[in-house]
Amino acid sequence: MRRFLFILALGFFVAPASARAEKISFVDVAKVFDGYQKTKDSDTKLQAAAKKKEEERDGLVHEVRRLKDEQALLAEDARGKKQEGIDLKVRELQDFDMAARRELGEQRNQTVKEIFKDIDDVVRRYGERKGLDFIFNDRVLLYRSSRYDVSRDILEELNRSYQKKPK
Repeated sequence: MRRFLFILALGFFVAPASARAEKISFVDVAKVFDGYQKTKDSDTKLQAAAKKKEEERDGLVHEVRRLKDEQALLAEDARGKKQEGIDLKVRELQDFDMAARRELGEQRNQTVKEIFKDIDDVVRRYGERKGLDFIFNDRVLLYRSSRYDVSRDILEELNRSYQKKPK
């Protein structure tokens, strides 16, 4: 009888703790990142900025070529002075290339950081609203059932909140 009461008591205290099923979901962050309208808009802006920088660079390259063509027509003694101008323009072009890469890289990094913060915020709010215990990034899962994938819900909510923000 004691043994029966012990097992019954043990079942009473242990069962409620183990009976609670954790609410778990996962998000395909790459899918959400790529589908997010802010990502698409930012890519378009960065491409436009890169194109503008490329046009500026083409102007500098054209100038270097023009100077070299002029140099070829000069007498031997005047070519040395012209070479100094060419060297100066080549350094200007190299400096421009480095500055443009750095500037565009910083813009992209800042934008990516903002996008991931947006995603994190929406995932957190979504989890709280749905009463989820865990939301995993799909990259750390070895196996997952698609029924726990909330990526589409997160993406829809993310895009709705982005559309509401003033641009």
